[in-house]
Amino acid sequence: MTELARVLFGREDIRRRVDELGRTITGDYVGREPVLISVLKGGTVFLADLMRQIQLPLETHLMAVSPYGASEESMGRVRILLDIEIDLTGRDVLLVEDIVDTGLTLSYLLSILRSRRPATLELCTLLDRSIRRIVPLRPRYVGFDCPDSFVVGYGLDFEERYRNLADIFEISDTAALKADPDALLSHLAVAG
Repeated sequence: MTELARVLFGREDIRRRVDELGRTITGDYVGREPVLISVLKGGTVFLADLMRQIQLPLETHLMAVSPYGASEESMGRVRILLDIEIDLTGRDVLLVEDIVDTGLTLSYLLSILRSRRPATLELCTLLDRSIRRIVPLRPRYVGFDCPDSFVVGYGLDFEERYRNLADIFEISDTAALKADPDALLSHLAVAG
């Protein structure tokens, strides 16, 4: 039997890296009040932990987006299902993401936010899967480089499951998860 999953980034490594990112962001934004924006649902776990490590006055806001189509023909264009309700003009904005992959959707979202005339607009991501990047996009703050594999946990999901896991797991068999949605939890119970 092949292994279904392995811990890619453990909870203590994640905690330490989020602490480091918080300290770096605090230093970079001294004297300013950044606006942290995250996209539902995946980025919220990272946002919650990161914002507690930033020792500055700040605001947090959430957005929800949906692709215009299921195919790659949408080229990353999104519909905004839930928008922020503040004026970003002249504000220091930090978009907080769980994972940056091809960059198509994120590039489009950044262009939408840029059109709202913030003073600065930067990107912070927990995972950067740069090997799959299609558009030139470089996050300013990166937690970990992510291999070209399927990952779940710490906000990242498989069909809306596993966001609540404290570690980030690399999944070797998504077909097994599709066939048995509880397979990962069973695997973790046996392995743990």
